[in-house]
Amino acid sequence: MTTQAGTTVPRPRVGRRPAPWVRTRLRSAPLAALLMAALAFATVLLAAAFPRAVDRGADGALREFLRERGTSNTRLQATSGLTREETAARLDPVARKLAERIGRDVPLAPSGPVYGTTVRGRELRNPGLVHLTESNPGLDLMYLHGVAGHATLTDGAWPGPAAPGQPLPIAISRAGAETIGIKLGDVLDNGEEFGGPVRTKVVGLYRADENDPYWDDLACQTRACAPGGAWTTGGVVDGSTLDALLAWGGNLKDARNFWSLPLDTPVVRADRLGDLRTAVSGYITGRGATDLAAETGRPDLRVNSSLPDVLDRATARYEAAAPIAAIGPAGVAGVATVVLCLAAALVTERRTAELRLLQARGGSRGGVLLRLLGEGAVTVLPAAVLATTLALVLLPTPRWGGSVLAAGVATLLALLAFPARAALLWAKPKAPGGWRRVIGELVVLVLTGAAVAEVRRRGVAPVGTGVDPLLIAAPLLLAVSGGVLLARVQPVVVGWLAAAAGRGRGLVGFLGLTRAARDTTGRRRPSVLPLLALLIAVTTAGFGATVLGDVDGVRLRAARLTVGGDASLTLPVGPTLPEEFTRAAAALPGVRAGTGVWTDTETFLMGTRDGSAQVTLVVAEPAAYAEIARTLRSGAFDPAALAAGPGGPDTPVPALFSSALVPKVGGGPVRLRLPSGNELLLTGAGGVDATPALPGAFKPFVVVPVGPATARLPELGRVNAWFGVGAIDDGQFTALVRDKGITAATGLVKVVRDTAEAAGRDSHALPGGYTVHTSAEVAARLAADPLQRSAQRLFWAAVAAAAGFALLAVLLTLLRAAPERGAMLARLRTLGLRPRQGLALILAEALPQTLVAALGGALVALAAVGLLGPAFDLSALVGAPVGEKLTPALLPVLLPTAGLTLVVCAGVVAETFVSGRRQLAAELRAGDQR
Repeated sequence: MTTQAGTTVPRPRVGRRPAPWVRTRLRSAPLAALLMAALAFATVLLAAAFPRAVDRGADGALREFLRERGTSNTRLQATSGLTREETAARLDPVARKLAERIGRDVPLAPSGPVYGTTVRGRELRNPGLVHLTESNPGLDLMYLHGVAGHATLTDGAWPGPAAPGQPLPIAISRAGAETIGIKLGDVLDNGEEFGGPVRTKVVGLYRADENDPYWDDLACQTRACAPGGAWTTGGVVDGSTLDALLAWGGNLKDARNFWSLPLDTPVVRADRLGDLRTAVSGYITGRGATDLAAETGRPDLRVNSSLPDVLDRATARYEAAAPIAAIGPAGVAGVATVVLCLAAALVTERRTAELRLLQARGGSRGGVLLRLLGEGAVTVLPAAVLATTLALVLLPTPRWGGSVLAAGVATLLALLAFPARAALLWAKPKAPGGWRRVIGELVVLVLTGAAVAEVRRRGVAPVGTGVDPLLIAAPLLLAVSGGVLLARVQPVVVGWLAAAAGRGRGLVGFLGLTRAARDTTGRRRPSVLPLLALLIAVTTAGFGATVLGDVDGVRLRAARLTVGGDASLTLPVGPTLPEEFTRAAAALPGVRAGTGVWTDTETFLMGTRDGSAQVTLVVAEPAAYAEIARTLRSGAFDPAALAAGPGGPDTPVPALFSSALVPKVGGGPVRLRLPSGNELLLTGAGGVDATPALPGAFKPFVVVPVGPATARLPELGRVNAWFGVGAIDDGQFTALVRDKGITAATGLVKVVRDTAEAAGRDSHALPGGYTVHTSAEVAARLAADPLQRSAQRLFWAAVAAAAGFALLAVLLTLLRAAPERGAMLARLRTLGLRPRQGLALILAEALPQTLVAALGGALVALAAVGLLGPAFDLSALVGAPVGEKLTPALLPVLLPTAGLTLVVCAGVVAETFVSGRRQLAAELRAGDQR
């Protein structure tokens, strides 16, 4: 179309729609959208990852705990009586029915049940066999289903059917045969039964791998062992000779069929411990036991297992460690929530003019909020889906509900934070000086006080109720209350500092502290969110570090009590330690106090109010022994109480009695009768609850000084144990034990050593029965518990995540104030402010809040430990039952607090140097347009 003036007016294109608002808005600020997506991705990833990390740690710790208990404690053992018509073929369907029925509720090992028939063992009376003691060696026989598939035949053949009147053919392990002196083809004399000889013939020798779970609890079938002080080995028979096996055993009461069904520990889950225990108990004494007897057609079928007790201990450990595992992620959740709220506040302030313009042009509140929600959905939802998927893939575990739920909550928070903050623009402005903030703060303080009081009153929730939410929420509530109080105190304190700086000649300190006492927008009441983020992070780090640090100290004390010092040597019955060893041990580097001790459990205290009482005698040097007791905090006493001068046989020797003996002894002298028949007259010098030489002793004991006791009875000068405290090196101490005349192991002592080595236990290359322990070794073994390692790893990961979010909160606060600060610096630059002074001004504004939050967080962490410490059970994290409670300590709080503070301060300094100069130059180029 052309006008009269010749100007062409473009025609509007019919049907063309304007560009979508969300797409246009995202294209106009791609960096802001990318940063929001990154924040949502990190938050949702952590929210989805922490529950799965907790599950994986709990499952791994449970499986390791069950593996350490061994197959004998983690199996179900079904037994029934043996009849004279029993055949091996009748055992197979019972095994299938048991595995099928029990396997519905209890995960069983895929290797299947181990079953067979066993009878009473008999002696080996052949001349020329190796005797460990005066007793004859023994032979145990059994039928084992599938034994050929779990052993390698080295000589001869597997046994076949028994011929009437002929010896019973058997196969025994090659290792057992060599130990006892049995050869292939030997006819073994097993005594007589019903007036006739009982004999077996060795037709085959086999070798078995003791690491094969098939042979668990069948150690004597793979080698010779000495369960009763005499050599014993086992043999296997053919399945077609069960009647001959029964005749060989000679007694139906001592014969039984057995089906061992091992638990499949790699698939056991911590969240199903309760269901597993219920199922196992049902097959032992409940309805399941009745059903098994009916389905197998064996009314006398019985199922026994140690699993219920093992699962009870596992449940107690899991639930005791659960609070520590949950406190760290709870702290991260609190800091992440604050960061999302800060990010929403920053975006809202930057887009306030835009949102008000939309409202002024007729946009409804709902319409604008829906557009903001759509804008957030485009950025947040893809990042959240990717983060959740990544967590599910990288941390595989059967449970996904908690992870997806946590990810969903984090996604909703990230999605709704900005629209919810923008909705406040339509709210009516509040009158200054209102009571809403005061009421809200009072509510928080009251809730915190109530939570702490309730936790202190009732302690941790009972076992079986899961993680105690109140115990987890209490530290966070304390941190929030601390943030509320600091938000009130910080402006006043920083204002005083600003006033003091204002009396000086410099401008930077005064202006920076004045701005630190105000909000980023210039209001007199600064926002509590940045301070709260830092405070929660510092409190979580300090509280958890105190728990872990206290656990290390308690674990070392528990190890010392177990050992009887920092190093100890105990001997088997009979041998004694030479005097040369005790002198050399006391002279080892690091030994602060050490003494040889004589202990005897076969002594009697005569003349008590109850007549006589069997006691354990401890003869030790008073000064060194008192120092050991004082170090261990176990039966501390004054060595002067045991001082006694020379005297004759009728002069009483001062002695310490256990607390239970003190009322029985009274004030008069009593007589101590030794196994040799000699007696020692004692008089009471005091009572103690415990003594280092008898860790965990519950029986009465008597401690006497070695000098006076030896003067009266020289036989009490012997030494059969040594205890010491100090920084004692394990290797040096063990080498000293080996080098100072310890005789080689023989007889039953050698068997004990060989058995320990065969089971994989370290014997320190010492003779059997000689036991060396150090507190460092025991503490390291306790700390190797996977449950503790999992809780510690999770806690430190949570501390790192909380530190990252706290740093982000500080940076968001600086970014929120960047426009107004840039304008101020530009104006001051025109008045002669130098660039270095501008950077110093930004630091003076940002660092006070960080330092105040660090100090406040440390104080809140100490307060949380003092208030909530008695509710925490440290036994699960220590690895041994302990009665000590969590106590406040300054160093464990200061170290993570200082580290987190340095990280945040470094971030503030870096942001200042990077963005401070850039903002200043930009403002000077653009001019003041405000």
